[in-house]
Amino acid sequence: MDITPPLLKVENLSVEFRTEAGTVSAAQDVSFSINRGQTLALVGESGSGKTVSALSILQLLPYPIAQHPTGSILLDNQQLMGAPFDRLQSVRGNQVSMIFQEPMTSLNPLHTIEKQISEPLVLHQGMSQQSANQRAKELLQLVGLDEISQRLTAFPHELSGGQRQRVMIAMALANEPDLLIADEPTTALDVTVQAQILRLLKSLKDQFKMAMLFITHDLAVVRKIADQVCVMQQGKIVEQGETSKIFDEPSHIYTKELLAAQPQPKSAIATGSTTIIEATDLKVWYPIKKGIFRRTTDYVKAVDGLNLEVKVGQTLGVVGESGSGKTTLGLALLRLISSRGHIKFKKKSIQELKFKQLQPLRRQMQIIFQDPFGSLNPRMSVGEIVAEGLQIHKIETDKSKREQLIIDILTQVGLEAETKDRYPHEFSGGQRQRIAIARAIVLKPELIVLDEPTSSLDVSVQAQVLDLLQRLQLEYRLTYIFISHDLKVIRSVSDNLIVMKDGLMVEQGETETVFTQPRAEYTKSLISAAFDLA
Repeated sequence: MDITPPLLKVENLSVEFRTEAGTVSAAQDVSFSINRGQTLALVGESGSGKTVSALSILQLLPYPIAQHPTGSILLDNQQLMGAPFDRLQSVRGNQVSMIFQEPMTSLNPLHTIEKQISEPLVLHQGMSQQSANQRAKELLQLVGLDEISQRLTAFPHELSGGQRQRVMIAMALANEPDLLIADEPTTALDVTVQAQILRLLKSLKDQFKMAMLFITHDLAVVRKIADQVCVMQQGKIVEQGETSKIFDEPSHIYTKELLAAQPQPKSAIATGSTTIIEATDLKVWYPIKKGIFRRTTDYVKAVDGLNLEVKVGQTLGVVGESGSGKTTLGLALLRLISSRGHIKFKKKSIQELKFKQLQPLRRQMQIIFQDPFGSLNPRMSVGEIVAEGLQIHKIETDKSKREQLIIDILTQVGLEAETKDRYPHEFSGGQRQRIAIARAIVLKPELIVLDEPTSSLDVSVQAQVLDLLQRLQLEYRLTYIFISHDLKVIRSVSDNLIVMKDGLMVEQGETETVFTQPRAEYTKSLISAAFDLA
């Protein structure tokens, strides 16, 4: 009988934050343990207590604002709760390392990659700077970065999201920790990059014989990477057990809801016959200028000779990695950026129309952006935001009737009437996306471009937003161009699909046909990465 104690044992952990309004509970009686070489996943929506529980292990919360009414945290049978600073300093980045959700905010923008990787080696292992720099090079090779010499001298802003995440992993592994905490390490990454990072973490965990605490809201990822799962809701663990058992035989209603919220393939193609928008040989080229005279030497071909046609009432899905030209395509179709080629809206050419000629059409063509917080004016109330389009297009000039129209549309997207008097910062990500949807549909458009509308949303909130969009589409006979790097979402909402790479359309067709019988190698790699992360 194996009586080896777990590497990490958390018992009855509670976290509270003191605020001006009083004490807020973030985690209550959280208990779990992780054995050496094991991966435990903490799963739940934003605000469920996952990250605060993880940060408590290293005592990284903002003390004394944060406090622990109860709890014990044993690492290798040594108590970390309330441990002196020196003890914690020796653990952080040494015995326990952490990969944060957003590497851009975790990496020092003023230091090179080499300096940031070598720093913990000098601090914890007493290496000389020369030896630490050599080890930094080896670590970057280990995590699969190319052009090592260039990466070492680069600053964080010069790297892509996937490259920055690899650097964070390299830093975390520098001292070969016993426990690696990965907090949403693949959020907002392209599906292929996400698959690469997950495979890398899995192989490095085995290579270094580490334990891993993996925090995520993506259940598909959990199934592929975790041995044990803890499901968190409102600061409590509501269910825990082996991964296969949690997925195959969930007992708690919240776990069942999370699993049910996973996107499912769209059942039937919408039958539209009339073309609402089409593009022929559409190009968006950005000049590259060099020399003292700034002469154009080449072009960045963001969209390069693309053809498409969308029928009334249908949803066209647009997929591809970051930089493939998806968003640029959406902006060009709506004439929000300059382009070459031919664009027809309702069989009328709009490519040559000037600003004033386009303005009446704006009511019929709307866009919902990826980041609703960035697209909502923080100084305007929700009512003012929704009313802005009505004022511009002189719709319903009677003040009381306009007020009622705003309330009706907010109710329709699942928001309370009093929402109109509040401001964007007072709402969650899912609620802000509903406000952005209300702003678009209040004008009763015919075409909406949706640019990553569910990105970074919790799985259940994502499901709610998708259900709302599909309901509104049926009610108003809307046509969608749905842009996303999430293939599961695209499969659940779109009738037809185009796949983009480097500004080109590499594949198109009915969604289910493309998914089940992909022709292009690039499409095959995207689908493989999205549906088989193991």
